[in-house]
Amino acid sequence: MTKLFFLICLAPFCLICQNDATKNFTKKLCSPEFHGRGYVNNGDIIAADFIAETFEGIGVSNINGSYFQEFYFPVNTFPGKMLVKINNKELRPGIDYIVGASSTGGEYHLKPVFIDGSDLLSKNKIQTIFNNNQETIGNSVFVVNNTKYSADSTKKIKRLIKDLNQLVAVAEITNEKFIWSVGRKTTRFPILKVKESAIPKNTQTIDLKIDQKFIPNHMAKNVIGYIPSKRKNSKSIVFSAHYDHLGRMGSETYFPGANDNASGTAMLVHLAKYFIKNPSKYNIYFMAFAGEEAGLIGSHFMAENPVLELEKIAFVLNLDIMGSGEEGITVVNGRVHKKAYNKLLRLNKKQQYLSSIKARGEAANSDHYWFSQKGVPAFFIYTRGNNKHYHDIFDTYEELTFDSFEPISNLLIKFTKTCLK
Repeated sequence: MTKLFFLICLAPFCLICQNDATKNFTKKLCSPEFHGRGYVNNGDIIAADFIAETFEGIGVSNINGSYFQEFYFPVNTFPGKMLVKINNKELRPGIDYIVGASSTGGEYHLKPVFIDGSDLLSKNKIQTIFNNNQETIGNSVFVVNNTKYSADSTKKIKRLIKDLNQLVAVAEITNEKFIWSVGRKTTRFPILKVKESAIPKNTQTIDLKIDQKFIPNHMAKNVIGYIPSKRKNSKSIVFSAHYDHLGRMGSETYFPGANDNASGTAMLVHLAKYFIKNPSKYNIYFMAFAGEEAGLIGSHFMAENPVLELEKIAFVLNLDIMGSGEEGITVVNGRVHKKAYNKLLRLNKKQQYLSSIKARGEAANSDHYWFSQKGVPAFFIYTRGNNKHYHDIFDTYEELTFDSFEPISNLLIKFTKTCLK
């Protein structure tokens, strides 16, 4: 009786410890020392080493003596000075402006040439503007107002801005939320987006000082480990999540990537701890992918160079944006693998883990995609909730609620236990 009472009292305490460990792991990945888990200061490599050390520390086995699968790809980076001045007033990176991910760098003192987005839609107008500024074109930046058009026109203007950037430096005026990305090539001239509130109509000069470095052969590492089944079984379940993010836009500004996807990587570790203590009838693989933000490169490399036979994978559960969940989850490929999706619904209805589970069709929007292309059953699961920060400097650890983190893990564990039934 005393022992039973002790175990009952200990259970909530253990859960609190587990939650604290998960949060600490997530917070660590978001810290400045990881440089946004991108390509400045080898932030992604620092993160890969940390994840591998964590796997080893909790007892996840490596494959053939290593947790790493190396691959290479080109990437554009901004490691040093990042300075934009308008009328000699310094703008705030990530708030007032962002530099195009593929932008070239350099030091420039430029005269603005203001044009409306509609000017780009007319070949005659833009040609006239070029002709009128022919003598100063090399010292000009074309400032394109793209704030007052329909969604379709805005998209067309954005495409034309890219074409224009082949001829001259460009600054797009926008009121849209800033969403940064990863560049894998470089433009001939600088390109940036500026908030309308940050660029007055009487702008006389725009000064740029952008330290940019193109890396033609960056080495990245997938981090892969596994837990063997409790009995001999050739079938495997794969839990995956990308750990990389956007890195730094200059030495002073980085993108923490808390929800996207430190939270998903934390879910891998959280699940690994469970399956270490509760071995499954399946082999359980944990794949933390690099290069997702650069175009699903790490998962593509894994699918083309698999560490296990793809036909022996019973299911892939790819996890991204696990830090909220107040509005439930969305399951990409839920409309493809209807039987498995309906199983999720039944399990959720029985236990009331989540407020809502919605299905989507096929989408090439995360690391599940290359498995699906190889015929492997795969879901991409992400949360919906109050946190709307995405690919911006505000996706911080402090913005995470972890509202449905534990319920999602419980649902995934239940699904895994009954995967092939």
